[in-house]
Amino acid sequence: MNESLSLRFLYHTAAGRYLLKLLVRPTVSRAAAKFLSCPLSRPMTGYYIRKYGIDLTGCEKTKFDSFNDFFTRIKQIDIHAAEDSVISPCDGFLSIYSITPDRKLDIKHSSYTISSLLEDESLAEKYGGGLCLIFRLEPRHYHRYLYAASGVIKNQKVIGGVLHCVRPIACREFPVYVQNSREYTVTESRNLGSVVQMEIGALLVGKIRNREHLPDFYVTRGSEKGYFEFGGSTIVLMFEADRIEPMPWLSRFTDSGREIPVTIGQTIGRIIHFDEV
Repeated sequence: MNESLSLRFLYHTAAGRYLLKLLVRPTVSRAAAKFLSCPLSRPMTGYYIRKYGIDLTGCEKTKFDSFNDFFTRIKQIDIHAAEDSVISPCDGFLSIYSITPDRKLDIKHSSYTISSLLEDESLAEKYGGGLCLIFRLEPRHYHRYLYAASGVIKNQKVIGGVLHCVRPIACREFPVYVQNSREYTVTESRNLGSVVQMEIGALLVGKIRNREHLPDFYVTRGSEKGYFEFGGSTIVLMFEADRIEPMPWLSRFTDSGREIPVTIGQTIGRIIHFDEV
């Protein structure tokens, strides 16, 4: 994948790295978010729509008060998936990785431990031998996201951090997934056991906006979990061993590092042992 000149400057030059230290600070991201939420940012919307060829069909409105009003737009999502399926929670590029028995992941030439990602050793123990699904969103994608599977909320956690870009060039230079600001929800269900769904902020993404639910609240697959404000971002799903199998057109890419385009609500996996409730 070709990286832009600006990203190569930021991550591969001394001057760029100095600038990057300023840009990854949450205060900078919050300042950018404040501008993008005010009416002065409205002229950016038309240019952005034309540049990325964004289709507003199905959106609740087509005129926006600010750039972030456009970026967090709401559209109708129709889900036609079997009950024993897991859906893509978002639009984006999906890569699938095996979690080793000792709970490690090797992503884009970086090694991550599940415990450092979750900041919870006892929770990480559940996912040895399981699967990790990573969805990378680019700025042009729809940035609202859904619950990928149904379950009862058992835990919600917010982890502060910096805000690196999530493109491969950054992943090669820094352990991005354990440095960036992130939030996750743990749900429990009869068919899937414990499932982690995590949102990770990225450069100039100052806000992860998740709906708030009390513990033991039951969430349904396809219901809205939240949205990102401006920028590229990442969603991570973690499943215990022998709980799901990716769809055949995806399974051959497991551990390849290849990113496959997926759309919100699309079936991406099947539950291995499904009990109708």
